[in-house]
Amino acid sequence: MQAGPSNQLSAGRSRRRLVFVVVGVVVMGGIGYIVLSSGIGREVRGRLGRATVTDRLAEIGPRVEPLWRSRLEKAGLSQLPTQLTLVILKARRELVVFAPGPAAGNDVEIGRFAVTAASGGPGPKLREGDNQVPEGFYRIESLNPNSRYHVALRVNYPSADDRQNATADGRDPLTLGSDIMIHGGAASIGCVALGDAAIEELFWLVASVGYERVELVFVPDVPPFSVVAATDSLPWLAERYRELEARLTALGLSAAPIGK
Repeated sequence: MQAGPSNQLSAGRSRRRLVFVVVGVVVMGGIGYIVLSSGIGREVRGRLGRATVTDRLAEIGPRVEPLWRSRLEKAGLSQLPTQLTLVILKARRELVVFAPGPAAGNDVEIGRFAVTAASGGPGPKLREGDNQVPEGFYRIESLNPNSRYHVALRVNYPSADDRQNATADGRDPLTLGSDIMIHGGAASIGCVALGDAAIEELFWLVASVGYERVELVFVPDVPPFSVVAATDSLPWLAERYRELEARLTALGLSAAPIGK
């Protein structure tokens, strides 16, 4: 049975629509490939969770590396340091970067950043959901080039000491919290936010030196610490504070304003 004119017209329209769809998919695919291969594409890939640390360093290096070269030169250093110490001063909302100086055993300050957001107050982090920023000695566990807050450094909280102290206190060592980061943006709960520009600078430096060679020192303030109430209820905290104060004193941090 031969198709009528209306059926033939409908079939023709369907074929044309199919052709338009196929052509559209091919064109959009080509445009997508070009965009994702460009510098803009690297940013898009990052926001989609596919950027690597190498991608991020390539993006931020041209802006950030000259800044650090200049800072190192002012500190008397001719090349990137082999290790770093990052001191997070909770009360002063500052992060100070130290590196081994020209003289053996003498650390020098090479950078300082304002903390844009950090929740909680003096005293260590004790449990999930207490919104506290930790206090103690930590390391960087990994680099996150695809953080919700731009890029981030993951802190190895809870540490072995944190778990041991929790057990001694009768707290469950499995409910101490986790996912503590130093990241970009201007909002944070239990983490440390530096803003996007500052975290790019720190991310590049830490990645270039090697995150395994970075010491993190989270403290309530410069010594002497005035946190007393917390040490009464936590027997181990007084000793931790003594160790933290000794480390900051060795770095030259005292009650004088930082950088003065």
